[in-house]
Amino acid sequence: MLYKVLLFSGALLAIMAGLAWWLTQPLIGISKPEFPCETVDPAHLRQSVEFLVTQTGKRNFYYPEVLEKAAGFIEKGFRQAGGIVRSDDFEVGGERFRNVVARFGPSTQPVIVIGAHYDADAHTPGADDNASGVASLLELARLLGQKPPLNSVELVAYTLEEMPNFGTENMGSWHHAMRLAQEGVIPKAVIVLEMIGYFDDRPQSQSFPVPGMEYLYPDRGHFIGVVSDFSSPRLVRRVKAAMSACAQLPVYSLNAPVWVPGVALSDHSSYWAHGVPAVMITDTAYLRNPNYHQASDLPDTLDYDRMGQVVRGVISTLRAFDVEH
Repeated sequence: MLYKVLLFSGALLAIMAGLAWWLTQPLIGISKPEFPCETVDPAHLRQSVEFLVTQTGKRNFYYPEVLEKAAGFIEKGFRQAGGIVRSDDFEVGGERFRNVVARFGPSTQPVIVIGAHYDADAHTPGADDNASGVASLLELARLLGQKPPLNSVELVAYTLEEMPNFGTENMGSWHHAMRLAQEGVIPKAVIVLEMIGYFDDRPQSQSFPVPGMEYLYPDRGHFIGVVSDFSSPRLVRRVKAAMSACAQLPVYSLNAPVWVPGVALSDHSSYWAHGVPAVMITDTAYLRNPNYHQASDLPDTLDYDRMGQVVRGVISTLRAFDVEH
């Protein structure tokens, strides 16, 4: 009987260890990249966040003219960086909205998509959510303009990610994913930047959506997360490894079912709906940031040095794909 109990306990522990391995994708040693890690300027990130928050006003569905001002700012930044820029226009409720898309590298397939939404919730100025992601797109554009990638890269600033359009076909990311599908384009990778500027080193500053996750992840909000569903474990691992090689901050990952709160809560879910693997890079939003969807989500609450490290990890990921080109 004791033997059977021990055998059962061992098997249960092995299953739990395997599940934990699958969820967290641990990396056994990080090899140095075959290219130098690049320098990101936190001052550029701050300038972009401050403009989007203080100069464009209410960037939400109810103020299309404000969204257009933000789109114009992004478009100008993409063009100055040397990108081939276009607008993906569509209508919702009789109003015109647009994604802003910048192409870097060759015009041939396959394409790597890096995206972030530029609209904000109606109750917040949206510094972390999601001026942080858009500012990072603009910094990535500057870096890609200085050193064009070997792969075709599309930087996409999405509109209408927030309510009342989230989870509907009105989302800008849905329109982008649908356009790729209509054109027969199968992305090599889709990476969505969703709130990447808030960090907190205090114990217990990080919370979790499901009991037990506190045993797998730190209790301090000092890390960045790479998140996806069960369809993208290989992509999650590749992104995590490339980011960890250059980003000077902890990088953790999660592969989990879509019913886990927060896992599907951004533009990457639009690509899942079209059968395209995609990952989200996030500071975990409301699980860490008390300013989420609040009037207090302001530029001074962000950590631009560590936000710059996240961007450093993302550009490292693009260069890693180039090595495999």
